[in-house]
Amino acid sequence: MERTKVRTATTTAVVLLLGALLTLTGLTWDVQWHEDVGPDTFFTLPHLFLYAGSAVSGFASLTAVLMTTAARRAGHAPDPTVGGVPVGVFGRTFTAPLGYLVAGSGAALFLLYGLWDQWWHGIYGFDAVIDSPPHVGLLLSIAMTLVGSVVVFGAARDQPWGRTGVFVSLAVLAGFSTIIAVAFQDASDTVDSMHVAMAFLVLLTLFTGAGFVRKGGIAVAIGLALVQALSWWFSPWATRLYADSVGLPMRDYISGVPTMPALMPMTLIIVALLTYPVIGLAARWAPLVAGALAGALVVTAQAFQDSVVYDVPAPVVGDLLPTILAAAVLGLLAGHLGARFGQMLRLAAGDRPEGA
Repeated sequence: MERTKVRTATTTAVVLLLGALLTLTGLTWDVQWHEDVGPDTFFTLPHLFLYAGSAVSGFASLTAVLMTTAARRAGHAPDPTVGGVPVGVFGRTFTAPLGYLVAGSGAALFLLYGLWDQWWHGIYGFDAVIDSPPHVGLLLSIAMTLVGSVVVFGAARDQPWGRTGVFVSLAVLAGFSTIIAVAFQDASDTVDSMHVAMAFLVLLTLFTGAGFVRKGGIAVAIGLALVQALSWWFSPWATRLYADSVGLPMRDYISGVPTMPALMPMTLIIVALLTYPVIGLAARWAPLVAGALAGALVVTAQAFQDSVVYDVPAPVVGDLLPTILAAAVLGLLAGHLGARFGQMLRLAAGDRPEGA
């Protein structure tokens, strides 16, 4: 009986994560399509991956909620290691594990924003850019589902698959967060606000992993490197193959650089290794110092990464100082918040009253 219960919990969590991976695959493909081909409609193959991934995550979350509700009505106490602390929903008509509640809510919002996106396409036709209002809502709902996945696996941290799932989910969330940073690219003329936003979001996931398990930050960085490597190959290949299959030409001026993977920092493993000794110090200021150092390192390396990837002149270090300073400040915040989030994640299966 216990073995069956563990197998069911593992299967549901893995299906949730597979949905998140499908969504990230569709997103990297869709971003590349907008860059290399141009506008699209609602019914495209990259969009199918996006919506299929959200649907898979949504059904996995719904299954977990219904199973937990049925167990409670049968007189069995919900197991908080399966998805997190049980929460009463709709006047406690349903009992939802916290992680699945967050992930399922994100999937439901994705559906609503998807309907808005369909209406948007019906009114305005093609999307020339990726940051249309419905797409912003879609991206935020995806982030919500990914956060739920992190909580689900965090609740099972005593199991090897639980810890592994946390790091994979955080790596996927880190990779996904880079596209959110694009929204800040025109926020400042003095500071490279897109790089600063990217550094903050990525480091927030890294330090959450480090707060969860001491070497967790290194694991998240390795996971992001794998995500970057796979998407670096996949997104341009899939875009060209799909464009050829539907008879659409590629743009004449494409750079050939995978757009979304190029936003991901290639030096994050080095940054994680350099900050690891600082994080290990038993001092309240350690996450702050580690975060500030990591923020400065990431934006500096990212500027030179862009120089190499896009074959443009290397930046003058003096011109980077405002960006480095801003990234250090936000990195300090990422270190502080990440450490706290990691501690909260360890309490995902904590014994709290239902509905609290």
